[in-house]
Amino acid sequence: MFATLPDALRLFVVPVFAWAALRDVRTRRLPNRLWPPLYAFGALLLIWEAGRLWPFSGLDGRLFLVQAAISLLFVVPLGYAFWYFGAFGGADAKALIAIAVLFPTFPAYEVGGLILPVVDTQLGVFSLTVLTNTVLLALAYPLGLAGINLLRGERSATMFFARPVATDSLPDRHGRLFEDDAGTTRNGLDLDALRMYLRWRGETLADLREDPDRLRDPDGVGETNDPTDGGTHVGPRTDGGTTIGAEGESVAADPWAAERFLDEIDHGAYGTDPETLRGGLAVVARKDRVLVSPGMPFVVPMAIGLIVSLTFGDALFAVLGAVGLV
Repeated sequence: MFATLPDALRLFVVPVFAWAALRDVRTRRLPNRLWPPLYAFGALLLIWEAGRLWPFSGLDGRLFLVQAAISLLFVVPLGYAFWYFGAFGGADAKALIAIAVLFPTFPAYEVGGLILPVVDTQLGVFSLTVLTNTVLLALAYPLGLAGINLLRGERSATMFFARPVATDSLPDRHGRLFEDDAGTTRNGLDLDALRMYLRWRGETLADLREDPDRLRDPDGVGETNDPTDGGTHVGPRTDGGTTIGAEGESVAADPWAAERFLDEIDHGAYGTDPETLRGGLAVVARKDRVLVSPGMPFVVPMAIGLIVSLTFGDALFAVLGAVGLV
């Protein structure tokens, strides 16, 4: 037997997660309509299996209840908590919740006499296996980024977190500046927020770099526009005032109109505050190459982690077993 029918049907979600990973890499945006069908599909399969094991009197029935309870009552709230405390984006949390509903128990597939996944766990909660494999893959990302930097001759303390890119390429990039006008920082301007600001002002990055003094003057802001959500795939392309100080000198009241921008938009700009925005604008205005932390959407390692989990199984459990800890 290849698999039970519910486990066989679960394989249909693999190409969905593969598509989501590719789209997330290109746009950093996933449509909200993607998740409800997956939740409904997972719930249907869960009810199916519960009906097959009812009234849960045997060992298999009780084990199913424990595994489903851990997946739904622990992994689902964990995904929400990761989003609430800023460790996950909204799509990442929804994807983990979908995994928890779709895969509460370990599936089993027989392929050429081999039973997959190869490595099972004692607890047998498959969504936890997907999560641990995803975390392991995500931890490898900084090493890959450092390797790319080394191949390009970049050797610095930041090579695990960021890489230098041409400033003119920022309109098509995702991530966060790893520097501001004071130097290196891990809390630089989000590039989506940069696009939002430029669209709000009706300017391009080239305009900003060609005449930064004009954009720095808050009194130079004319009619403003919809900032969109800063995505690369929506909205216009973004490539291509003073008061008197205490000593009588002229000082900017709101350089770059940063405070006005954040006050006028009807939603946040990815945690950006006026100082972060000003520091990022100052950097991109004067430098031809800037450090960018590209970031990795968690859906990407999650999709790979799902495939690894379905074939190899639990990598962390295998390692712990090899050293005699489980």
